[in-house]
Amino acid sequence: MEKFLRCRGYLCTLDLGSFLHSHIPNEEVKWLGKRSHYDAIVIGGGVVGTAVLRTLAKLELSAALLEKETEVGWGVTKANSGIVHSGFHSEPGTWKTKLSVLGNQMFDQLCEDLDVPFKRNGMMLVAATPEEEEIIKHYYNQGLINGVEGMEILDQKALHQLEPNLSPQISMALRAPSGGIVLPFELASAQAENAAANGAHVYTDMEVTDIDYNGSVFIIHTKQGMSFTSEYLINSAGLYADELAKMCNLDIEPIIPRKGEEYLFDLKVGDIVSHTIFPVPTPTSKGILVIPTAEGNIMIGPTALELPYKDDVTTTPQGFEEIFSSTQELVPGLNRRDIITSFAGVRAGSPTGDFIFQLSHDGKGVHLRGIESPGLTAAPAIAEHVLTLLKDAGLEKPAKKDFNPRRPRVVRFNELSDEEKAEVIQKNPLYAHVICRCETVTEGEIVDAIRRGAKTIDGVKFRTRAGMGRCQGGFCTPYVVDILARELGVSPLEITKRGGDSYLLAAEAKALLKGGTLCD
Repeated sequence: MEKFLRCRGYLCTLDLGSFLHSHIPNEEVKWLGKRSHYDAIVIGGGVVGTAVLRTLAKLELSAALLEKETEVGWGVTKANSGIVHSGFHSEPGTWKTKLSVLGNQMFDQLCEDLDVPFKRNGMMLVAATPEEEEIIKHYYNQGLINGVEGMEILDQKALHQLEPNLSPQISMALRAPSGGIVLPFELASAQAENAAANGAHVYTDMEVTDIDYNGSVFIIHTKQGMSFTSEYLINSAGLYADELAKMCNLDIEPIIPRKGEEYLFDLKVGDIVSHTIFPVPTPTSKGILVIPTAEGNIMIGPTALELPYKDDVTTTPQGFEEIFSSTQELVPGLNRRDIITSFAGVRAGSPTGDFIFQLSHDGKGVHLRGIESPGLTAAPAIAEHVLTLLKDAGLEKPAKKDFNPRRPRVVRFNELSDEEKAEVIQKNPLYAHVICRCETVTEGEIVDAIRRGAKTIDGVKFRTRAGMGRCQGGFCTPYVVDILARELGVSPLEITKRGGDSYLLAAEAKALLKGGTLCD
């Protein structure tokens, strides 16, 4: 770490590929040798925004990302199902189809470069009635038009040979082997980390409140009292992209908030299906699914409830019953007693039903709206399309000769052989100390996650799985708090679950800290 920005209590490394953020309370705003002007600024640090930033980092230009949350990937991306779609769901000729089919083809290399877990487990769209079988055939033909390769229609015998735990009532399936699963948060954080390693700057806890344009540059004002200027602006703010577009004087239709609840099963039932199982779609969603995750769990959901507001991430008894009853028709062997946690997210529903790319200020402002499913799949292709739009508006910068597309490998201790475990422990004894027993996550992995950017309980959790097991952090959370406090150089009282005021420890906990650390 060489250069820093100190802003209202946050010390943010901006150079040399480090992505560490430390919470330092009661500091005044200070610039420490860093300019606030960039050639291009991305607003919104989800999987699309970080993909755009990484693509910009391939050029000889200055680029930055502004994210209002404490860490990237904590908006729509954090609750994404992680499905990499094959492309048969979307209507031919739409942006959703063009960019998801192209994006799907980019995932193998992208995830190899960034060391993000990705698996082509395949997708199955299933039918249980003659009417649904006709719908299956329609999507097969649509997939052929869209250029989806490897699809096949399976009869009842063939589909049950591949997925014996599907309901015996299911009579036909469209199988698309190009479908996959990925970790959405890890992809977003890895893209940001790699962009930073190649010279881009990432500002978290930086909420945009207004945008001006003086005829040559955008002037971006933030809630934290800091201003940035840039010649080009990319609005990738997800649920709030409509509000930022209005700051740029665009007359637009609002985003449609659409809440989805999801429920996660214990690892012990992770092999009940291998494909992502889809029912026939509804007019508003792809339906309630059975989803193998890249981490080995099974997840069911989501619902699709349109809301008048954007911040409702509650789960409900009604939502659970809708999801569980629907998935019982697909995989009746799932047992509600094996569910270990639930969560909800709000998606940025498109008012047109398609991705929206809207330009402002002679094309120097690119506004991405309604990037709903399959936005994760399309993300790398969306980033390339944004770059094309910026070039059309006059962005002329050569490719960076020393761009490094690869992120340093992440040690995932539980996946190593005994010989590999012994080797990493010899190099770093912290890998011999298991912190999360459910998921076998070590202190070495947690320290590495913090040095890569985690500064909260959830930041560690989403990077390492510490706290994602059966006990949901009941054992390991105090230890994670202690390690975070030690590595960030702060009191455990200052550690939060997800930033903001989500503190874990009350002031009364000070008595526990006297004379030693929390875990002494």
